[in-house]
Amino acid sequence: MADGEAEAQRLVTALQQEGLTLRLLGGLAVRLRCPSARHRSLARSYADLDFVAPKKQARPLRGALEANGYVADRRFNALHGERRLLFYDQVHQRQIDIFLSVFEMCHKLVLEPRLQLHPLTLSPADLLLTKLQIVELNAKDIQDLLALLLDFPPQEEAANPGEQLDMRIVTQVCAHDWGWYTTVTDNLRRLAQEADQLLQAEEAVLVKRHSEEMLRLLDQAPKSSAWKLRALVGRRLQWYELPEEVRR
Repeated sequence: MADGEAEAQRLVTALQQEGLTLRLLGGLAVRLRCPSARHRSLARSYADLDFVAPKKQARPLRGALEANGYVADRRFNALHGERRLLFYDQVHQRQIDIFLSVFEMCHKLVLEPRLQLHPLTLSPADLLLTKLQIVELNAKDIQDLLALLLDFPPQEEAANPGEQLDMRIVTQVCAHDWGWYTTVTDNLRRLAQEADQLLQAEEAVLVKRHSEEMLRLLDQAPKSSAWKLRALVGRRLQWYELPEEVRR
């Protein structure tokens, strides 16, 4: 999806020139950041472009995207425009999905404070969290997560969180929310198993090593009072949402 990569970079640059912040997330962002996503069993197709932008920029963002040739889904945007916007590239039959400040699927991930860590995409830690929060991982999610775990070893205190997997971001989210912690740790354990099916032996070993290190750091991180109270209830009460997929 070379055209998608080029268009994502063009949009981010064009809006930056207008003083607007737009950052790529999703599978295409993983492809741009991870060499492992481009070959062997982890290569996949990318249908749409997913971004996040500050909520306060929603109004000028709408105008800028329309000026760049995109058609707004006016009904969806009227109903959900406080948190999410949809636009269409009708020429290339492509959907543009923009989350405003918060990425929400099975859990809520507040992204706005960290949008400046990288000039094009989310940080590796946030890219990982957008995928690890999904309770029902599909094949593409698993491919993206394995690529991230292959190419970004977890760093307990990363010097450059825009370029490295800074575990401080991950533990801050998970140590304050038992639900987040549970979904993330469940998925890390699953990925260690999936690695054997999709990767070569030495790559699977690397993924398992990185998963185990993340689990260790998550386990050792001091937990909040709210985390401990929710842990008493445990899995008897559902700790996640199952979102509906937005389609044209």
